[in-house]
Amino acid sequence: MPTTPTPPANLDWQKATDDESAPEYIEVAFGDDDHVYLRTNTEPDNIVTTTRTKWDAFVLGVKAGEFDHFVGL
Repeated sequence: MPTTPTPPANLDWQKATDDESAPEYIEVAFGDDDHVYLRTNTEPDNIVTTTRTKWDAFVLGVKAGEFDHFVGL
């Protein structure tokens, strides 16, 4: 089983919302190690890691509407 990389200490976390009043949101950080790190502001120590290649494929899928059926769940 592959090991999960330890997030670097100097990550620049970006909020995935412009809504300043949002009580919960996702934060994304891009590491120099070709990994993308995701967490929620309510559980910042629970970090999910993926590769930049997989992240790029996910973003393209979102832009293409492949996940629209999840909206409003």
